[in-house]
Amino acid sequence: MAKLDDTLQMLKELTDAKGIPGNEREPREVMKKYIEPFADEIDYDGLGSLIAKKSGQADGPKIMVAGHLDEVGFMVTKIDDKGFISFQPVGGWWNQVMLAQRVDIVTRKGDIVTGVIGSKPPHILSPEARKKPVDIKDMFIDIGATSKEEAMQWGILPGDMIVPHFEFTVMNNEKYLLAKAWDNRIGCAIAIDVMKALKDENHPNIVFGVGAVQEEVGLRGAKTAAAKVQPDIGFAVDVGIAGDTPGVTSKEAASKMGDGPQILLYDASMVSHKGLRDLVVDTAEAHNIPYQFEAIPGGGTDAGSIHVSGNGVPSIAICIATRYIHSHAAMLHRDDYENAVKLIVEVIKKLDRETVNNIIFN
Repeated sequence: MAKLDDTLQMLKELTDAKGIPGNEREPREVMKKYIEPFADEIDYDGLGSLIAKKSGQADGPKIMVAGHLDEVGFMVTKIDDKGFISFQPVGGWWNQVMLAQRVDIVTRKGDIVTGVIGSKPPHILSPEARKKPVDIKDMFIDIGATSKEEAMQWGILPGDMIVPHFEFTVMNNEKYLLAKAWDNRIGCAIAIDVMKALKDENHPNIVFGVGAVQEEVGLRGAKTAAAKVQPDIGFAVDVGIAGDTPGVTSKEAASKMGDGPQILLYDASMVSHKGLRDLVVDTAEAHNIPYQFEAIPGGGTDAGSIHVSGNGVPSIAICIATRYIHSHAAMLHRDDYENAVKLIVEVIKKLDRETVNNIIFN
């Protein structure tokens, strides 16, 4: 791999880190390393979400910018007598992207045991059975062990996390970045770079860059982090669906990689706040920052928890159009990431107390 610039090195460390819901220590340490130089203080909620605070105007409104630390993965549930691993998906997986994929099992001591997801071979299935996707419950992980005792000698126990095996890769088109865990280490990177861009700015508020835990299993860390921060305005930064691959119609997914960050209008967890949406759009227009609108019938982001915390918080999700999310490798465009940072920074500069009050009562 060619030498990475500082931004790509950060993205590599964030995405290569292993952290399914409830096991976010490794990505949290990476995020802490990169965000701490731009924060006045670092704190945590009781579930382990990272909360970095930067004060502009001490009596100004509190602005929360949250990416989530966790990635979709699996958990060891059982080891059979022959040493094969039964597992539980943690977060949403589509069974068609799983078979024959390499995985890393992380033991209690932090050792990595390599495995591959297997199932009954198609050669012994009936013609009808071959046409159907294999059910996740019929899959297993083969670690090359010959017995349960051998697997346990290697340190594997039920409850250990399992993550996709994949290394951060810059494509031939250097704007295209391929990695596991873009959902949602890109949000963590955006939160870091927003704090970095505000380092020497006299912004009229207090900004909290948050790495939330357990988003993929119900937006849980954002709920506890928001209870601690008590924000006046909430931004979730996450991935969205890219509709620019073969077979996808614009009606199914209209966004394209490279056309700017998505302003999410609606999902199953939240109707985006209209007043905040208007400010984001006006800011993008004023600064010639490209953007695209998106609305999805299902799914959700951490804004779904933030906006109903406390007495209610005007919130919106800013997303990065991403291909192949919730699989071993996803792809996004560096320009969208950088433009998302610019957009959020410019909006934050406008969020003084009067503007926030106008948004709330719009």
